[in-house]
Amino acid sequence: MKPILPRVAVLGTAAVLGASALSAHAATQLMIVTPWPDGNFQAETLKTFSSAVEEATDGEVILDVHAGGELGLKGPELLSAVRDGIVQGADMLLTQQVGEAPLLGIESVPYLTRDEEDAVLLRDTAWPYYEDVAARFNQKFLYTVPWPGQGVFTQQPIQTVEDLAGVKLRTVDKNGTEFFDALGASPVQMPWGEVVPALASGAIDGVTTSTPSGVDGNFWEFTDYFNKLDWQLAPDVVSINLDAWNSLTDEQQQIIETLAREMEPQFQQVSKDEDARNAQVLAEHGMQMSSPDAAMSRQLTEAAQPQWQQFREAAGTEADALMTRYLEARDAE
Repeated sequence: MKPILPRVAVLGTAAVLGASALSAHAATQLMIVTPWPDGNFQAETLKTFSSAVEEATDGEVILDVHAGGELGLKGPELLSAVRDGIVQGADMLLTQQVGEAPLLGIESVPYLTRDEEDAVLLRDTAWPYYEDVAARFNQKFLYTVPWPGQGVFTQQPIQTVEDLAGVKLRTVDKNGTEFFDALGASPVQMPWGEVVPALASGAIDGVTTSTPSGVDGNFWEFTDYFNKLDWQLAPDVVSINLDAWNSLTDEQQQIIETLAREMEPQFQQVSKDEDARNAQVLAEHGMQMSSPDAAMSRQLTEAAQPQWQQFREAAGTEADALMTRYLEARDAE
């Protein structure tokens, strides 16, 4: 197998592997799904990782990426789909898996992280707990890529908490649903594939998500305002079915783990760059952008406090220990 390069170019052109490049070993092909459409940075970083794995293993391991939910699997179904071997792997939003594993929702507990540094600390603290959850669900987590901070796309400006009253907002998970319900909105938990039709039909008035999704959905066709609340910084994780993983050789596993470790920081920078680029695209299409002022931020933080305790109680002793460890580390800095 080829030695792993110290740095793999992010979002590079996928290598096309001809017959002459195949090794003497039969190729192992693993089907990997992502709910995000082609062109979305999460889908593109996954394809980049797939290309790097294929090249570094001399074509012995091929991650066959299916984007845009083309296999019919929705985001909240992916943890169980990988567990059961329906697919061999997935790029899944961790916070959509709380129905199966409540602990995975910690990064969407509103305002638990105050900024990007907090988000990094929480993710590092949570990783051993995530690995335990993955093992219980017959899979291995390889790496995470965070989404940019979440805000709300709406038809009317949101300048105060009172402006959210009665607004029918799509939310992505239970934490978001409870948070915006406490703020007086009318949240509806909904997977990505249903969002644009719901906006177009008027079933919802707005969407809680980040700037890349706003561009993916051409939200300027349905909404005029984006208030970047930064109320959560949730990540996707790339996961492999454990039976499929154990079918690989030790050398193949080592190569994939090394690539995941080396490429994760590059993919995380892609997320930051995508946020800035997509914010510009939204502005160019006439979207009016804002952030909460100090008074609104205080209201949002106060509204989030009950959910911290709810998470401790609902997600079990491991989640309580994780939150305690994170808060102690954060407050010690």
